[in-house]
Amino acid sequence: MSSDSIGYVYCGGVVEVQRGVTIPNELVLAAIHSTNRVFQELSDVVPYVFRLLQMRNLSAFVGAAFCHEMSTCSDGLLVLNPHQDGYPDLLTMDQLGRQLWTQLDGQYREKEPFSPFAGGGLEVKATCGDVPSARALTAQGMSKPDIGDTRIEHVNGLNWKSHHRETNQLMAIQWDFVDRVPAIVAVMYSKELSESDWGKIVSPVEGGGRTTSVSIMNRDGVKKLASNPIYIIDDSRYVRLISRFAGTENAS
Repeated sequence: MSSDSIGYVYCGGVVEVQRGVTIPNELVLAAIHSTNRVFQELSDVVPYVFRLLQMRNLSAFVGAAFCHEMSTCSDGLLVLNPHQDGYPDLLTMDQLGRQLWTQLDGQYREKEPFSPFAGGGLEVKATCGDVPSARALTAQGMSKPDIGDTRIEHVNGLNWKSHHRETNQLMAIQWDFVDRVPAIVAVMYSKELSESDWGKIVSPVEGGGRTTSVSIMNRDGVKKLASNPIYIIDDSRYVRLISRFAGTENAS
C-alpha cells in the first residue's frame, strides 16, 4: 500500500485554538497525507532510516514532520515556532499573531518571546501507543512488535508526554507502521486540557541519566482527546481503539 492510498474517515472533530481561530479540517487531512509521503520517500531512499532512529526517537520525528507539513499546507495560517524549545509548536498567524511576529523583526534566536508565544497556537505530540512488555507477550505466545511491525493488535494504552503541565490546544497524533513504514493513523484534538490531566512532573535523579523532566498525560486527558477525533485511518481496529479510550466503544 502506498502512502497516497491510505484512506481516512473524518470523525466530526473541530480544531479551534485561541480567539476562536479554527484550523480547517481539509488542512489537517492534507498534512496527514503529506507527512505520510515524507516517510514513504525516506523509506524508498534509505530503507533502514527508521531503524537508525529507533522507537525512542521516532515519535518525536513523526511529530516534527507533521508540524512542518501543517505549516507548509496552511498558506501562512500556521508558522513553525523558530525556537527549538518554544511553545507551542505551531504559531497562529491571525491578526494578533502577525502583529507580534512583525514586532520581533526577525529576532528569532532568543527563547523568551517563543516560550510561550503570546499569540498562542497549536501544540503537536505523537505516540505509537503502549504495548505489553516482551515478557508478558512471550507468556501469551506472542512477540513484541519490532520496528516496521504493525502494533495495533497489541496496543493497550495511549500516552503523550510534555515538559510541563500547562500544555493545551493539543493536536495529538497516533501513528503506526503500515506496510513497514510509519504512517499517521489518528489525529485528535483538545482545548480543554488542564493541569490535572497531566501527571506529576518526573525529574531526572541528580547525578544520574540525561533525560529531561517529563509529565505523562493521565486517563482523563486521553479521554478528552479520544472524544474529539478529527481523522482516523479507515480501519476498524483503530476506530475501536480510539472509541475505547473515549468511553464510547459500547455506546449505542
